[in-house]
Amino acid sequence: MISIIVRWVLNALALYIVATILPGIHLSDFGSALVAVVIIGLVNVLIKPILFLLTLPVTVITFGLFAFVLNALMLMLASALTPGFKIDGFGTALLGSILLSLITTVLYSLVQ
Repeated sequence: MISIIVRWVLNALALYIVATILPGIHLSDFGSALVAVVIIGLVNVLIKPILFLLTLPVTVITFGLFAFVLNALMLMLASALTPGFKIDGFGTALLGSILLSLITTVLYSLVQ
């Protein structure tokens, strides 16, 4: 149970760092980051697998690069569902999803 809470807080911290780095991603406070991480997790579990299967041919043709587009779309959907979390455009979401993955990886490696 503790590891789930630690991962939740680390993901929220990563999202908060991304929001500070990128001018197009807006978070009202750290509480919004905590809620946004839960919404991102739910979107990734419930909607992303369906979209991944539907776009599998495009993903194969682009050698997996279309997965970045799916990640950006999931981040934009999560921002639309979360109060206090806003993304200005698709390019920002694309860059934000890449940065979020990198920062989360770094934070996880520091904790382990």
